[in-house]
Amino acid sequence: MDWYSTVFELIDMRSFSNLWFWIALAVMWSTASHWVLGVPWDMVLRAQRETDQYDTDLHDIVRINTNRLLNIANVSGLWLSGFACFFLTMLVLLGFVYRFEFAQAVFLLAFPMSLVGAASISTARLIREEDASGARLYKLLGRQRMITQVIGMISIFVTALWGMYQNLTYGVFG
Repeated sequence: MDWYSTVFELIDMRSFSNLWFWIALAVMWSTASHWVLGVPWDMVLRAQRETDQYDTDLHDIVRINTNRLLNIANVSGLWLSGFACFFLTMLVLLGFVYRFEFAQAVFLLAFPMSLVGAASISTARLIREEDASGARLYKLLGRQRMITQVIGMISIFVTALWGMYQNLTYGVFG
């Protein structure tokens, strides 16, 4: 085996047979479930246990991130939605109509994250409307984290099934 074959075997350019894709998928979902509305989850747990300065810090960071997220949604939400729909449609067409595997992989990463983004905006609006604090704020943040984790589990399952199908159909045996 020559040097080029060894390098390209190690760095496989196909997405679903590439170890780096699966590492990126795991890192993306662990990061998404740790940062709820831009707030680290350990900060929420610390504020629940110790109700002095940590609770004040949590309320401040949630207020800042909620205002930031809702401002982005109000100012440019329509344009962002249009571009996101265009981008996701382009990925679907390239990936599943023209069978471009990289586009399939990016779609399987981007589409569930767009659902998480929509849920985050909804939770941010609810926090602002209710002026949530204390136990209600913890509950809303916990619900958002649960939604993110459920979307992540479904996404990882579907991506793993599709990746196995792609590898068995077009990979080693294809």
